[in-house]
Amino acid sequence: MKYLRWLLFPFSLLYGIIVIIRNWCFDAGIFKSRAFDLPVVAVGNLELGGAGKSPMTEYLIRLFKGNYNLATLSRGYGRKTKGFILAQTQTTAGEIGDEPAQFKNKFPDITVAVAEKRVKGIEQLQTAHNLIILDDAYQHRAVKSGFSILLFDYNRIREPRLLLPAGNMREPYSGRKRADIIVISKCPATLPPHEQAAIKKRIKPLAQQVIFFTSINYMPLHDMDGTVTNTVIDDVTTIFLLTGIANAEPLLLHLKKQTPHIIHHNYPDHHQFSLKNISKLADDFLVCTSQKKIIITTEKDAQRLGEQELMPVTKKLPILVLPIGIEFLNNEQKQFDKLVTTYVREYKEHSPIH
Repeated sequence: MKYLRWLLFPFSLLYGIIVIIRNWCFDAGIFKSRAFDLPVVAVGNLELGGAGKSPMTEYLIRLFKGNYNLATLSRGYGRKTKGFILAQTQTTAGEIGDEPAQFKNKFPDITVAVAEKRVKGIEQLQTAHNLIILDDAYQHRAVKSGFSILLFDYNRIREPRLLLPAGNMREPYSGRKRADIIVISKCPATLPPHEQAAIKKRIKPLAQQVIFFTSINYMPLHDMDGTVTNTVIDDVTTIFLLTGIANAEPLLLHLKKQTPHIIHHNYPDHHQFSLKNISKLADDFLVCTSQKKIIITTEKDAQRLGEQELMPVTKKLPILVLPIGIEFLNNEQKQFDKLVTTYVREYKEHSPIH
């Protein structure tokens, strides 16, 4: 399949020309890019698929929620609704998208909103908040973010930088120049210094850009209601893994360290699970003769499993959720925190909320 994508290379050239012209129009002021009198932090990447944007957004929420009245604003990819929506405790992934639903479930006290047009969304939020975190908004040039965090997946760092549709790049690699901070995510926890140096050489950051390296931090399992369980993966013989994410490979590698017996029900990113999908999982789980078997899914997938039509089946299954966070390599967490908090603090005096 990947070789067939090369046949699409002429279309990638056309796509690249369009994106370059679009970015030039924003840079030249021909297309309007709106700035706001409050701190706006954007998290994003240059490629399609997961580079760890949600864990980074959650890290920022934890960093700021005690001192700021913050809101997260996402497009709400995969939702069945349109326009600006404020999430409530019972709002479903179908209404706002799986990632915003995840944010609201984990941080019920913060504001979570979705809007295709992020300018309109910020206009709705700015009078009651003094910090906006934009999730997956690096290409959303209509908003002039005050601070941009650009993520690169370590596992894809050496892949060819081909634009869509032949490759996975949303925009040319030169777009990295807009970032304030660059984060290489999903690294091995023991990434050696010489490899870090090689990655920095490949990234070619600007003089003012700081590169950080992070790894995935796998947290204790919990049930679908969010209650931490006593289940330890080491004690399990067979794992049924249900995923609908962009890249499940790091998760698979993590679980294979515990047991080689993994039955993976793998679906595309943001897949809307059907009753047929979950019934197949239930049937496979039932016929498995292993004495120690569990079903594991990701936090993002768990949001879509909560849809009403799936509940008759999911309620009968011992589905456990494996949350993830991020860990900074090289003891550089404090440096990262300082860079982001310094930017946010500079804008505090402009906010109507103190």
